[in-house]
Amino acid sequence: MSFRAKRKSKIVVLTAAMAAALSLAGCSLLPAEEAPLKPPLVKPPQENYRTVEVVKGRITQEIRGNGTLESFFTDSVQFKAGGGVVKEVLVKAGDIVKNGDPLIRLDTGNMDIELKQMELNLVRSGQALKSAKDAGDKDGIRVAQLQYDIDKLRHERLAAALTGKLLTAEMDGQVTYVAELKEGDAVREFETLVVVADPGKLRIAFQTDGSPDVSLVNVGSKAELTFAGNVLLEGKVTQTPSSAPYSDDPITKDRNAKMIFVELEKLPDDAEIGTRADVKVLLQERSDVIIIPRSGLRSYLGRTFVRILEEGDKIREVDVETGIKGSTDIEITKGLEEGMQIVLP
Repeated sequence: MSFRAKRKSKIVVLTAAMAAALSLAGCSLLPAEEAPLKPPLVKPPQENYRTVEVVKGRITQEIRGNGTLESFFTDSVQFKAGGGVVKEVLVKAGDIVKNGDPLIRLDTGNMDIELKQMELNLVRSGQALKSAKDAGDKDGIRVAQLQYDIDKLRHERLAAALTGKLLTAEMDGQVTYVAELKEGDAVREFETLVVVADPGKLRIAFQTDGSPDVSLVNVGSKAELTFAGNVLLEGKVTQTPSSAPYSDDPITKDRNAKMIFVELEKLPDDAEIGTRADVKVLLQERSDVIIIPRSGLRSYLGRTFVRILEEGDKIREVDVETGIKGSTDIEITKGLEEGMQIVLP
């Protein structure tokens, strides 16, 4: 090998060695790769439940309402001999009246003058009859008698019609209702315009809300009444929609179909017609029974059940049977035991 060839071979070897050295040096300058991090452990959130303990206690089923003291005896006053046009309304609600006192007067037009004219005719026919009798004229007596009878009938009928234009009280008492009337308004025959009530005997009347529980109210059911000042008194139901007497009057019939009446042995000292009271009629009651809040009872596809919270925050559905339904609680007759935890919505 020539000198030039040897020199060229050394240069190639040196170049390769330098390249290898530089390669190793470059690798040593790069940062070492880190091991991948493990994902953090995520603890599932703790679910909080609203629960209530199953207990034993007393439960009642009631009907509640707001009632008003009204008279046991009332009279609906109407024009019975025909209607007419109002001339004057003489009373207002709250007035005390006596039997025969005027209540409403209708316009009579010239009826009073006509009545006087008929009275004059009656006097004249009476004189003619007397003259015929004095003369002993049988035919004249018969004619005079007929004329007198005619004049008398006309006078009596007009007098009755005139009297019928004045509406009067038919009993002593307090006016509890007067129709909204003013002069010139027309009224019909047998239209209730004034109601007079006897304030001596009062009872509570309150309207039902259409609840099916009304059918459970019986005559004799106990009632609690709370008057102003938290005066608590007891009474008994004396009339229900199902026990109401039959009436031809559509107003009375409709009212009886909605009202429950309660009588009290004793009334507050300041009681009067119109005094209000909170009424509670007891339908059913039981003691020492399983009860839960009504909100804890669930229904779905014909099932009636509750959700029970067990150890370890486990939820279990339990089918139940129910009894008395109170205003806020409900009786459970089958399916639960005292001490269980009911999950509320």
